[in-house]
Amino acid sequence: MAKEKITGSEALMLALKAEGVKTIFGYPGGSIMPVYDALYDYTRGEKKAFNHILVRHEQAATHAAEGFARVSGEVGVCIVTSGPGATNTLTGIADAMMDSTPIVVIAGQVGIGVLGTDAFQEVDLVGVAQPISKWSYQIRHAEDIAWAVSRAFYIAKSGRPGPVVLDLPRNAQVETVDFQPQKADFVRSYVAYPEVNMEAVKEAANLINHAKKPLALVGQGVELGHAQEELKAFLEKADIPAGRTMLGLSALPSSHPLNVGMLGMHGNYAPNIKEQECDVLIAIGMRFSDRVTGNLATYAKQAKVIHLDIDKSEIDKNVKTTVAVIADCKDSLPAITALINKGDHKEWIDSFRSLKEKELKKVIEPAIHPTEGPLLMGEVVNAVAEATKGENITVTDVGQNQLFATRYSHYLQKRSIVTSGGLGTMGFGVPAAVGATFGAPGRTVVCFSGDGGFQMNIQELGTIMEQQAPVKIVVMNNNYLGNVRQWQDMFWQRRKSFTRMMNPCYELIAKGYGIPYTAVVDRKDLKSAIEKMLSTAGPFILECAILEDDDILPMTPPGKSVDEMMLSMDN
Repeated sequence: MAKEKITGSEALMLALKAEGVKTIFGYPGGSIMPVYDALYDYTRGEKKAFNHILVRHEQAATHAAEGFARVSGEVGVCIVTSGPGATNTLTGIADAMMDSTPIVVIAGQVGIGVLGTDAFQEVDLVGVAQPISKWSYQIRHAEDIAWAVSRAFYIAKSGRPGPVVLDLPRNAQVETVDFQPQKADFVRSYVAYPEVNMEAVKEAANLINHAKKPLALVGQGVELGHAQEELKAFLEKADIPAGRTMLGLSALPSSHPLNVGMLGMHGNYAPNIKEQECDVLIAIGMRFSDRVTGNLATYAKQAKVIHLDIDKSEIDKNVKTTVAVIADCKDSLPAITALINKGDHKEWIDSFRSLKEKELKKVIEPAIHPTEGPLLMGEVVNAVAEATKGENITVTDVGQNQLFATRYSHYLQKRSIVTSGGLGTMGFGVPAAVGATFGAPGRTVVCFSGDGGFQMNIQELGTIMEQQAPVKIVVMNNNYLGNVRQWQDMFWQRRKSFTRMMNPCYELIAKGYGIPYTAVVDRKDLKSAIEKMLSTAGPFILECAILEDDDILPMTPPGKSVDEMMLSMDN
């Protein structure tokens, strides 16, 4: 008896199910309607396989998929319609590409018979998405769905992860096909996991064994490679201090004795200064972004550079490498660890202490324990970190809120930081936090946002309301686009051009969405308000009235060397 044929839309459901997908973020529309009709059966009854989260904007679908992927280690999935639905995802796709986040975006498209005719809601999504995705492909017929979906997931999650875009014309959704699941584990000319070069490993180990002042720079590649334990084994055997990039903050616990802080423009003082003093610099799963290096012409010129990265294109892209070990750090780190000597760099590690104390006295203590005046962002973040004991997932929007949140949160578990690093996408926070609650349902998700970024995807309070997603949103309201305002004060003669915000009443907005809300103006009420937020089941909005000219410090001014960090506005 011949097997009954199924539509391409149902074939898509079965292909996603074969990939282990359980959560989908999406928004229906005309060109994706056959898929949504099939999805109806696969979200209920005997066929139930998926939990579909209806977002309120397609950009939010991609950010939610990113948040899900970041905390779960799985591929985030979103489904949207063609035209504006598809183009609305482009910011999230670019964000995922910059931050190596594995997501698969499936977008409807007009039928192939009218492609190129400027049909209603037709956009060349493949052409638009190719430069900002790891792979972009149009599935022109139903018979190609199983192959394309399997390949998409393999590409998205293997090697250096990233976003994949599948463009699905309407005819492929309604055609019938004999479905057979496929499993991709190879793509010609694509080497997902380069073999460890043992000669390079020996060279790296030799440099480390002879180093007097080694310094490790830990990036998100450690998290993506599930190599947190391998990292600790390496650092502890070699006795090497480690700075962490913003995206790599939870790759090494905040409490680890070899952790010397965050790198970068608004990172900690000691690791930034010491980058200019170390004799061997070991970069592990990081890309030497301009926000980490400052002026490349003066960056770490005294050091031998060892670069561990899975992506060959990152080698020598920004910083000239002495030794490159191109492989998954879960493989390269143990290989190096096996060849290094038991290290003792006590004197070198102790030299970080005076710099740390200088920052503590001049910046950190005034930021987290002020005695007078309006609330500060640092003290709000620190108070949340103390209340959660560092066990929460920190999600941020972009701007001063992001920089304060990443600096003053505590990271005790892996995959505990979700932020837009490379693209710096305002509006990222709230939808990414929604995704994080589905990716790590047993953990507390706290989203820090400014009043500007909060409003960029504020419609996602509707998603939170419908799903009762337990996002704890901390709106740090200073009535400004704070980061731009700070730069205007520092570099543009205090000419505050269109950075002051007229804000709505967030209490009324919260009430409209049925989300519990509390405001804090006086610091004596901060601790109890945070306790109320954390003890309330489901979502919560905590608005904090912040000093309008609260500045994020230290700071390496643009174009300056990393050791020219400013500890105050006077310098």
